[in-house]
Amino acid sequence: MDSFEINKIIAAVLLVALLVIGIGKLSDVIFHVKKPDKPGYTVEVTQNVSVETKSSSEVTEKKVDIAALMALGDLTTGEKVFKKCAACHSILKGGGNNIGPALYNVVNRKIGSVNDYKYSKALSGYGKQWTFEELNGYLIKPAKWIKGTKMAFAGLRKEKDRASVILYLNQNSDNPLPLP
Repeated sequence: MDSFEINKIIAAVLLVALLVIGIGKLSDVIFHVKKPDKPGYTVEVTQNVSVETKSSSEVTEKKVDIAALMALGDLTTGEKVFKKCAACHSILKGGGNNIGPALYNVVNRKIGSVNDYKYSKALSGYGKQWTFEELNGYLIKPAKWIKGTKMAFAGLRKEKDRASVILYLNQNSDNPLPLP
């Protein structure tokens, strides 16, 4: 291929590019559209603002019938589901803390009260007991129930799984609480 043929190819490509640009400019002149001064439409929306004075944990507590929830639980299922928790927590009597605190005697214990474990400020300052209701809410999604907790567990969505784990935690105690 000699330089004359290369020049023809380059000239053809440039001619096509100029034609496309020229046709675009020509169509803008022929089909001129006046743009509005203020683009779009105004959509008026009325907002209803409701203010809740209760925390989300208090609201959730009232929605859950804990006695009915605990009736769904099963100790064998709780032991199986707890294996997810066992990666970070010990359930054995006298078992030490792992990534998370030891959970033996956790039911009815003050939240954030294991002496040799460093809790997040959110848990250590929470000030409540681990009741069946608190455990249920926390196990749904820990980071949402107590904002600022460092526990990165996704949670247990199934009611039966949560109830079973709570039963299992209650059973692994010196003095298991009576079920509601």
